[in-house]
Amino acid sequence: MSCPFATAAAVESAPLAGPLPAAYPEAVNRRYRSIEDPAVVRQILRRAEEFTPANALSTAIRLSPAALRILAAARFALPPVLASASGREHMSVRRVVAGFFSPAKVQAQGAFIEERVRGICGELEETYRAGGAVDLADRLAAAIPPEVMQKLTGIPVPPIDLLKRWSRHSLELFWGWPDERRQLVLAASAAEFFVWLVGAVDGSVAREDGNLYAALHRAGVEKRRIISLGYFLAIAGQETTTMLIQTAMFGALADGRWDACADPETGGQASKEVVREVLARASSVPTWRRIAAMDAEVEGESFLAGDELVLRLSGGMPEGPDDDSLAFGYGIHRCLGAGIARLETELVLGATARALPGIELVDREPRWNHLLSFQTPADVLTRLRADAPMPRKQKEHAQ
Repeated sequence: MSCPFATAAAVESAPLAGPLPAAYPEAVNRRYRSIEDPAVVRQILRRAEEFTPANALSTAIRLSPAALRILAAARFALPPVLASASGREHMSVRRVVAGFFSPAKVQAQGAFIEERVRGICGELEETYRAGGAVDLADRLAAAIPPEVMQKLTGIPVPPIDLLKRWSRHSLELFWGWPDERRQLVLAASAAEFFVWLVGAVDGSVAREDGNLYAALHRAGVEKRRIISLGYFLAIAGQETTTMLIQTAMFGALADGRWDACADPETGGQASKEVVREVLARASSVPTWRRIAAMDAEVEGESFLAGDELVLRLSGGMPEGPDDDSLAFGYGIHRCLGAGIARLETELVLGATARALPGIELVDREPRWNHLLSFQTPADVLTRLRADAPMPRKQKEHAQ
């Protein structure tokens, strides 16, 4: 079944996400057909030759000539690769990238993630003890994924402030609906990131130290496609995981499961349950795009060649309780980072709850950032609960 954006069904099944936008821009509604039924979504994703990912990295709206000139001046180009490619072009890259995200390599990151979370939480204690508020989205969720991505792939990561600005601007440019003035800012940021990335790929290929870019080069992948993959990884590889961690922490704090996540005995399972529910109801990537390459019929629905589709992956009409089976896509394009994103979120949530068991949300109804394929609470602002035990350091000082 296909339906308009921001349907009542989607809102009711995604309580963690808060209200969806009252309306998407008319240009978006005209361009895309929204597919909500999981059975239809699964079939479309399975039939990759009929419904291709050619529009996966297209901008959601047409950019102004001035914005396009800024991108052209930097020779900005994202040729099809991995999530936006199909056939041999897709599989040749996927085989190489998959080796960097094997189950063994993913599990090996667990100790580092938990240790890093404990260190960051220790730095936040003074603010909490002084009665201050801490945005866990900014201070914690944003910090871990880039470091994990660098450890897994060996590719360079720009300074965190630049990385966050570049990736968030790119999300807005490609999946948002900025006006023409805003497009100029976002295009300039994307061009700046692209130029940095060209240099990062050149340097990594020259090093030949086993990093992902060098491995792709040895496999015969063209430089321009390696750059395109690097651009995508900067978004999918860390920003979407940051968003997922934010949503999971917000969800656990909002619905009273923070204490269960903090419990040494129940925390692991409680964290898994929170993350599973978030993926099913309010994933950071609730939709993804496809385009019909030919006339086709799926589960009784007719599609014409050229139809651009937005497929509901999360928060639509689940087939069962907390069904997260589509959260990372389906079929040959299923996200290669699914394992690390899930593990990272579970571990960050559990380790943070154990380190900071006495905190609460300052605002239980924060503003949510919504784009065509991405969503997250704008912040996870927290403070020490009034009835919480005095933190250990403060107890010692008082004595």
